[in-house]
Amino acid sequence: MPSRRKTTMFASAFCGCVGSFAAICAVLATPHWVSSEVRFSRPNSSVTISLKYGLFRGTCEQFVAEGLQVSKTTFQVADALSSPETQSLNVATIVVLVLALLSSLLSSGFTCTNAVSNPYQTFLGPAGVYTWNSVCGVLTLIAMILFPVNVQGNSLSKELAYGCSTSLQAHLGSRHSYGYSYWIMLLIVFLNIASLIIIYFYDHASYSKKKEQERPIENAPKDVILF
Repeated sequence: MPSRRKTTMFASAFCGCVGSFAAICAVLATPHWVSSEVRFSRPNSSVTISLKYGLFRGTCEQFVAEGLQVSKTTFQVADALSSPETQSLNVATIVVLVLALLSSLLSSGFTCTNAVSNPYQTFLGPAGVYTWNSVCGVLTLIAMILFPVNVQGNSLSKELAYGCSTSLQAHLGSRHSYGYSYWIMLLIVFLNIASLIIIYFYDHASYSKKKEQERPIENAPKDVILF
């Protein structure tokens, strides 16, 4: 059986890993990644397309120049995309987050195993937790980079706006603000870092204790040597 200190520290890391897993599920499920306002010209007027979307679905509203709402519709992001660049980056972001989800699941399993037992295999111990937490954090950061690149580099909102309305002419400008679904990924990174720090302190303390027990006999008290 593991010591009380090991159980406590790995249980704390387990809570962080489970929190990371739940946060990734929320990020994938919610559509509040970005809100965009895309302005276009029309014959004798202009129109603003207001978009709120995530990786899978979104909503769009049309406003004429006077601010009158014309319509509100929902759409599937994959169905509205026509450019290979935007499609590939959207799929890449989803794949990266799914891999991060699997990494957090593995990390949760490793921390739970160490909280209730002492596995003999090295890769099931702190080394495995280091690996999968790091992978999860790095993949989440990659997703945080890929999505803005798609929105602002590939004009994702502009492409989606064309699918929400007809008779759109010249693109006049766009404005973007990222929603809570996007910023939750920062929480995922922090949770992974916190789990790594907890396991590092446990591992460092265990290593120091082991080295203390392995001191050469010349460092022992003289009365013990004489005995």
